[in-house]
Amino acid sequence: MPTAKSPAGPLPKNSRRALNRDRLEADIAAEAVRVFAECGYEGTSIATVAENAGLSKQNLMYYFPSKQALYQRVLDNVLDEWLERMENLADPTQEPQDVLRAYVQAKLRFSREQPWASRVYAMEVIGGAPLYGTQIQERVVPLLRKDIDVFEHWIAAGKIAPINATHLLFAIWAMTQSYADFSTQMALVLGRKQLNRKDFDDAEKLIVDMVLAAIRVQAPAPASTPA
Repeated sequence: MPTAKSPAGPLPKNSRRALNRDRLEADIAAEAVRVFAECGYEGTSIATVAENAGLSKQNLMYYFPSKQALYQRVLDNVLDEWLERMENLADPTQEPQDVLRAYVQAKLRFSREQPWASRVYAMEVIGGAPLYGTQIQERVVPLLRKDIDVFEHWIAAGKIAPINATHLLFAIWAMTQSYADFSTQMALVLGRKQLNRKDFDDAEKLIVDMVLAAIRVQAPAPASTPA
């Protein structure tokens, strides 16, 4: 195991050393997300994460000099994924039904494939976002406004029904993320150890149907004919 040394300076972006460092940092973050999800921020120790990652505490701290730096990286990774999906949502060139269906699918896929990441983020928010609130405001709010502008464009064009876009997105977030954050409760109610692929497929169909029903433009009622 190499000993930690201070880097001589920025590494070239595509150098082998830089790529190896990126890979190792990603591996550390992948181990950290599970520990943070299971133990919370206060209950997590750098030593535990290092042991799980097969590193000494000293070596891990070469890459992440504090627990808060590691926690920040974990939450950055979660938010990066979510914001990428929000970027795709804010595409006025696509049909609303196609965009929203793809958005729900992507959010549920994240809940199925990365439940620990979703739970870490949820725990931070439920706790009042003491360590990550500023980042959420600075990064989520501008994209949310951009998405709402697209909804307003669709409404003005008669493509979707007049709807409160902000609360529609809140509802989508709540419905999709609950399949990660509350999957244990769901599995207990269903009488199984964990949710399976069919559960997520069934959830996707129901949520998509609900969302598309909410935005559907109602056909005008036929004019009554005189008696």
